[in-house]
Amino acid sequence: MRTTNTKKSKRVITEYIDYKDAKQLQKFINDQGKIIPKRVTGLSAKQHRELVRAIKRARQIAIMPFISEAVK
Repeated sequence: MRTTNTKKSKRVITEYIDYKDAKQLQKFINDQGKIIPKRVTGLSAKQHRELVRAIKRARQIAIMPFISEAVK
C-alpha cells in the first residue's frame, strides 16, 4: 500500500482537441516528448484517444517534434 501523498494534476479538456493547437497539446507531453498516460492526466478514455491521435497527427505534419531538444 502506498503511503506517499502524491497529487495527480487533472488536466481538463472541454472543447474539441485540435491537432493544429500545439500549445494545448504541449500540456500533455512530458519533458522527454512522451505522451502523458491517461491515469495521470485524468482524461476519459475517449478524450485520451482523441488526444493521442491529435498529437501523432501534429508530429507527422511537423507542428510538434517527435522528441524534445533536451534529449537530443
